[in-house]
Amino acid sequence: MPALRPMTELEYAAWLEESIPAYAADKVASGQWPAEDAVALARKENDEMLPQGLQTPDHHFYAIVDAHAVAVGMLWFAVTTKANARIAYVYDVSVKPDRQREGHATRAFMALEDDVRRRGLAGIALHVFGHNAGARALYARLGFEPTNISMFKPLSGEGV
Repeated sequence: MPALRPMTELEYAAWLEESIPAYAADKVASGQWPAEDAVALARKENDEMLPQGLQTPDHHFYAIVDAHAVAVGMLWFAVTTKANARIAYVYDVSVKPDRQREGHATRAFMALEDDVRRRGLAGIALHVFGHNAGARALYARLGFEPTNISMFKPLSGEGV
């Protein structure tokens, strides 16, 4: 049973409604955006990155499915260039909270590796927020290695 299948328009619309506020919250939690502007900034970034939505060239959206072909999550990647090599860049991956810790993300990444090889791409890159310890642990188990790390130390009351 495949772990990934192409996302439908209906699934894309549902993902969009969930992903924009979730991305905004991650940007706030990481100290990158102020809370009051975060949703508008996330929507703007999404509109610029995906001007044709699900049909935006070189962007690929998949539903992560379980053994019964029930959608339990999603994965989005784009074909891009890094250091003169064409790669897959994972922009988002998520599994429904009630279906986490069942191996779906691992199976999705294994299927993604097969997809990337079929496309003749050199590798897979992604970004993970520093506060997302579960995702960081998953990516390490899957063989991803940090390529650069940004760090921040807040100083209470200074510069506010």
